[in-house]
Amino acid sequence: MDTTSKQQTAGAAALKHRIVIVGGGAAGITVAAELKRRDARLDVAIVEPSEAHSYQPGWTLVGAGVFTRRQTEREERSLIPKGVTWIKAAVSAFDPENNVVSLSDGRTLGYDYLVACPGLKIAWDAIQGLRDTLGRNGVCSNYRADTAEYTWRLIQEFQGGTALFTQPAMPIKCAGAPQKIMYMMADHLRRRGKLDASKLKFCLAGDALFGVPFFVPPLQKAVDDYGIDTCYRHNLIAINGPAKAALFSVTDKDGVARDVEMRFDMIHVVPPQTGLDVVRDSPLANVAGWIEVDAATLRHVRYPNVFSLGDAASTTNAKTAAAVRLQSPVVVANLLAAIQGKDMAEAYDGYGSCPLTVALGKIVLAEFAYGGKVTPSFPLDPRVPRKSMWYLKTKFLPWLYWSHMLRGGTIDIRHRERGW
Repeated sequence: MDTTSKQQTAGAAALKHRIVIVGGGAAGITVAAELKRRDARLDVAIVEPSEAHSYQPGWTLVGAGVFTRRQTEREERSLIPKGVTWIKAAVSAFDPENNVVSLSDGRTLGYDYLVACPGLKIAWDAIQGLRDTLGRNGVCSNYRADTAEYTWRLIQEFQGGTALFTQPAMPIKCAGAPQKIMYMMADHLRRRGKLDASKLKFCLAGDALFGVPFFVPPLQKAVDDYGIDTCYRHNLIAINGPAKAALFSVTDKDGVARDVEMRFDMIHVVPPQTGLDVVRDSPLANVAGWIEVDAATLRHVRYPNVFSLGDAASTTNAKTAAAVRLQSPVVVANLLAAIQGKDMAEAYDGYGSCPLTVALGKIVLAEFAYGGKVTPSFPLDPRVPRKSMWYLKTKFLPWLYWSHMLRGGTIDIRHRERGW
């Protein structure tokens, strides 16, 4: 595109803000709040179509009957920081060459700096038949609030039989979520005297229980204790709800795939997850469909006025709210440095946290950074399931999210690499 065309495109923007944040989820709200806390004069806008905001880490607990759905929801308008403009629309296209995004209502929005954190795509349609049966016929998923409620209903009504739990290839939101609900259901069944009459199977596309080997032993102990069958290299490709049948593509150690059908009385499904179509089709994306940023500075590798964090970013960390909590201060500091023409001094180390709920009231708190480095926040062996970490997960972290993180707070319990 020539210079004249670029100027015409940029000049045609119906709206313009100094800093535009695409996405009003955990990442977008946190960055906006931190920016306004640092400098209340900043012209900041958030582009977000949803009226409801969900605390997604709580959905697994909804599925286990620990939280209600209402506990995980707030009105979006109540979370937009004071002085930030809320543009209630979705982005339909990114045009970083001209510093413009197109909106779903037909308008265009110009910016000087862009923070792109629109989340990811949960590919429900990638599993044949799933959308038609989800929420009925014993088919549930904690990756949606309404069907997390259905998960809990199924667990309460389960009197025995076969329960399948699936996990697709990485990356996904919270890599531990597919198995956390399995352990809590097993604990529920044991407490009701129904575990011996039940057959639980964990069908995962990978060949390890968890991506960080350090945390595999306590998970394997939980699997063994509950008598759960692990079916590695099993990728769910189709589901027939009325027939209670799931079809898996199973790959052997030589890479040869074959289809295997499993019958179920209940199945908890985790669909594949990819970059959003609007991201994948944009110049911001890498070949895998994620917004291509420097892993440390979180600035785009080709567009210096663009930053990204959260689920949409190309960073290799676990896609969790804990990662967002540590990414946000880095983005804010480096964005402000860019505005001021200074060097970017802050770096993200890949920290993520996954509270692995191995029983009701017991959690293995997995904290790790780039390269699988184990980086606990507490001087305790993180492989040991602890009741204290259950309180952290169910009491402290929700408070931290709603009352601190989304309000721009930056207090942190320092994590660091430790030897065990």
